[in-house]
Amino acid sequence: MQIAKAPTDPEKNRPYFYIIKDKELFTQSDEDGKGVSFLYQSDGRLISSATFTGNVTDETELKLMETVDGFKKLVHSIGVSVEMEDKDKQAEFVFQMYGKKDLYGGGANLIANVNTNSQEERIYLDDIDWTDDDDVPGQIRVHTDAPEEKAFLSVRFFLNDGYDAPPQLEEKPVDTASPEYKEMIDRSLVNLGNTKRLVEVVNKAKAGEDVNICYIGGSITQGAGATPINSECYARKSFEGFKKLMGDGNNIHYVKAGVGGTPSELGMIRFDRDVLRDGTVEPDIVVIEFAVNDEGDETKGNCYESLVRRALKLPSQPAVMLMFSVFADDYNLQDRLAPVGFRYDLPMASVKDAVTPQFYDRDKRILTKHQYFYDMFHPTNLGHTIMADCLINIMKLAIEKGADESYDPRYEEAPAIGNTFDDVILVDKKDNANLVSVNPGGFVYTDEVLQSVEMDMDLSLTGEFPYNWMYDGSKGSTEPFEMDVECKALVIVMKDSGEVDAATAKVYVDDKFVRDLDPYVNRWCHCNPLIVIDEAVSARHHVKVVVDKDDVRNKFTILGFGLVK
Repeated sequence: MQIAKAPTDPEKNRPYFYIIKDKELFTQSDEDGKGVSFLYQSDGRLISSATFTGNVTDETELKLMETVDGFKKLVHSIGVSVEMEDKDKQAEFVFQMYGKKDLYGGGANLIANVNTNSQEERIYLDDIDWTDDDDVPGQIRVHTDAPEEKAFLSVRFFLNDGYDAPPQLEEKPVDTASPEYKEMIDRSLVNLGNTKRLVEVVNKAKAGEDVNICYIGGSITQGAGATPINSECYARKSFEGFKKLMGDGNNIHYVKAGVGGTPSELGMIRFDRDVLRDGTVEPDIVVIEFAVNDEGDETKGNCYESLVRRALKLPSQPAVMLMFSVFADDYNLQDRLAPVGFRYDLPMASVKDAVTPQFYDRDKRILTKHQYFYDMFHPTNLGHTIMADCLINIMKLAIEKGADESYDPRYEEAPAIGNTFDDVILVDKKDNANLVSVNPGGFVYTDEVLQSVEMDMDLSLTGEFPYNWMYDGSKGSTEPFEMDVECKALVIVMKDSGEVDAATAKVYVDDKFVRDLDPYVNRWCHCNPLIVIDEAVSARHHVKVVVDKDDVRNKFTILGFGLVK
């Protein structure tokens, strides 16, 4: 007779809060052909998730999550569960700490192998081999056997003695067909604008002519937070909505060109390559979304307006629509950028105006921040749907109104903010190299480790600025990059990086120091535009980029230049 064993002592009932709750993931291919999904927790994301997912308001607890040392004081253990269609698989969960010196390689990894049947596994912080380089909670990864797999992830923090957690919120489903939802979408309309170009595109599509609907913006336009990123993003969803209103024909084509963490200052430089596809695409509609990215625009709106004007002036005379997205802290730059839309009487939608008021009205709340935001910066699938519905609402209203008789953008009159960069062009090893004279010095290599994004409907990644100049001091490079150019304005696009060998550099114009270039300011693989010349009239200039000597930090990449002749 087998005697039943008594169960082990039960785990102490600890307070907990969620940072991720039933979040839908869609894995992309890693370098080994398996699946991986990333959820970044640095730069305030973890604190934001604890706030709007875990309902945490205690400032002491939120402060502790800023560093690994504080995190260890607060958190006793981590509960992780993963659910997939195949319940007999395993997924690997990794919570990576970033290092002080070695950002991606110096910190501890908290790892759990999790069954995909939603059974929770615990990671106990006392069992972790912490490192001296541990700095901040960095990123969460979920690894699966294959790419393009859907999974649902929940992560909760069980707290150490002396800390308490708030009640966890239960949310009701959102009825996107309700009158209350429609009223919320109606609030997003900032300006219907002149409808001539927009309605003409509808008529063109219904007549069977080819129509190109194009999107340019930051990570939200790239599709961040949407799972899968290619089909559930606001760009694709609004495209599908536009397409139905235009006859739903195969003559209506889609171009998506979002690049995460980048402002319109970069967007205006990459517009020809990423949107116009080097002259092969003639846009009929251009949706521009930089309202949460343009804090990094050094010109405070001049670049944004220049991009808008660049699109409006295209020979195809596209309709230009402006979308104002929002962060979880209610931040966006709508107040700065909307005057540009009013100046040219453009259709504008603000998802901030739609969703933010109802977040704080408990009696009339349609959805919570947790339901809208995937993390502090990006929308969930539902959030992307709401953004798409805001744009589709404009199209419906324009069709209902009909085309205005005429449209005059009045380019000759004063801009709302500025138009310095209307005619900016990209210069690199491939494009417009004949306009400059380059002596690359030690910048004779090509960097292939680039910020990469999912274009159009692709799940595969396309590298940004592949025709670059790279300096590698480990291979004996020593000479500076030198360029002679005639221009009014010049923007250098450098590669940011968190790698230990990323070097710093200095820019000189006509032998005068202009600015330092430090890839650690942003400290991730990222395209960073920086103005080095901005003058009223065109003149000849000699530009020199000198890499600072360092035995370890000895790699630097110039991705390209934005040139105004």
